[in-house]
Amino acid sequence: MFRNQRHLVFAGILAASTALSGAAQAETIKVGVLHSLSGTMAISETTLKDTMLMLIEEQNSKGGLLGKMLEPVVVDPASNWPLFAEKARELIEQHEVAVIFGNWTSVSRKSVLPVIEELNGLLFYPVQYEGEESSRNVFYTGAAPNQQAIPAVDYLLSEDGGGAERIALLGTDYVYPRTTNKILRAYLNAKGISDEDILENYTPFGHADWQTIVADVKKFASEGKKTAVVSTINGDANVPFYKELANQGIKAEDIPVVAFSVGEEELAGLDTEPLVGHLAAWNYFMSVETDENEAFIEKWHAFIEDEDRVTNDPMEAHYIGFNMWVQAVQQAGTVEVDAVRQAMYGQTFKNLTGGMAMMNTNHHLSKPVLIGEIQDDGQFETVWETDGVVKGDAWSDFIPESAKLIADWTFPWVCGNCEAPKYGATADM
Repeated sequence: MFRNQRHLVFAGILAASTALSGAAQAETIKVGVLHSLSGTMAISETTLKDTMLMLIEEQNSKGGLLGKMLEPVVVDPASNWPLFAEKARELIEQHEVAVIFGNWTSVSRKSVLPVIEELNGLLFYPVQYEGEESSRNVFYTGAAPNQQAIPAVDYLLSEDGGGAERIALLGTDYVYPRTTNKILRAYLNAKGISDEDILENYTPFGHADWQTIVADVKKFASEGKKTAVVSTINGDANVPFYKELANQGIKAEDIPVVAFSVGEEELAGLDTEPLVGHLAAWNYFMSVETDENEAFIEKWHAFIEDEDRVTNDPMEAHYIGFNMWVQAVQQAGTVEVDAVRQAMYGQTFKNLTGGMAMMNTNHHLSKPVLIGEIQDDGQFETVWETDGVVKGDAWSDFIPESAKLIADWTFPWVCGNCEAPKYGATADM
C-alpha cells in the first residue's frame, strides 16, 4: 500500500508539472524562423532571420498578440535541402509553432511542402519563385513570374531597355531557374524570338569558375544581334559571376544583365563600379522614397545597430507577410491554422514602395513591379515600374498545361490547380 501511495504521489507531481509546463508554453505564441544561417545561401538568408527577429520584437513592444508575447524559434537548415524538411517538422511537432516564416530557394520549399501539408502547418515564403504551385498551407509573398520575370523581359525587348534580339538565360541548376526559363522561353518564342536566339546554361550552387560561360555569352553576343542576359543565378555564386563580367570587360551598355536574385544585400559584397547600369527586377528597392520605407530603414538600422546594413525585397516580403499574419490572427481571434488561413484572404497592408499589397485567394500577393539599375554605391535607381499593383499568378499563361488552371482556396473551389471556368476566374484586385 505504501508503495502504491508513493506511486500516486509521484503521478500527481508529474501531472502538476506537466500542467504547469503546458501553461508556461501557452503564455507565448511561437513563431518559427526557417532560414539558412550557414552554407551557400547564408549570404542571402541570414538577413531574413534578422528581419523576423526585428518584426517579432516590434510586435512584442506593442503588447504582443492576443494578449501573449511572440517567441521566435530559430533553426538553421544550413543550405541543406533535406534538412529543411527535418527542421520544419521539428518546428511544428516539437516546438509547436503557430506559423513558419522561411526558405529561400524553391528546392528548399519543395522539401518543406509535404511536411507542412501533412501536419497542417502554415508557411510564409518571401522570395521570388517560378510559380506552378499553390498550396493551402503556403502564402507566397515573393514575386511570381508575372510579377518579375515577364516584366523584366518585356523591358529588355523594349526600346527603353535596349531592344534585345537575343537572350542568354543563365541560372543555378534547380527548379526555380529551370521552370522560370521554361516560361521565359515560351514567352520569348511568342514574342518572335526563335530558339536559336536563346542561349541557356545552368551551373551548380556555389559555382565559382565563370570564365568559359561568360566567354560563351560574349561570343553569342558577337553575332550581330543586340544581346541581354537574364540571370536566375542564386546565392554566393553571384559574386564570382559579376567579377568575371568585369574581368572580361562586359558593360551594361553592351550586354545588360537583369538579375532576379541579386539585391542590395548581395551587392554589398561586390565592387559595384564595373556593374553600374546592370539591372535587377524586384518589387522593392531600398532607394525608393516613401515615408513607410524611410521608417522601415530607420527601424532596421536601430535594431541591427549598423547604419551601413542595407534592406532588400525579401525583407519587405517578410514585413508584409508578418503584418498580414498578425492582422489575420487578430481577426480570427486565434492562431489556429484553418481559421487564420480564411482570415488571410483580402488582407491588405501598405507596400514600402507605395500603394497597398493585398492577399488574394490564390495565396499570392498583389504588388508593384520595379526594374532598377545598379549604382556605384550598391543601390538601385528605378528605371521602370508598373502603374499600380500586379496580381501574382500561381499558374503561367505561357505553359499550355498550366494556362487552363487557376488557384482559388475559397468555396466552392478550395483548390490549387483547378481548371478555370469558361466565364473566367476570380476577380483581380
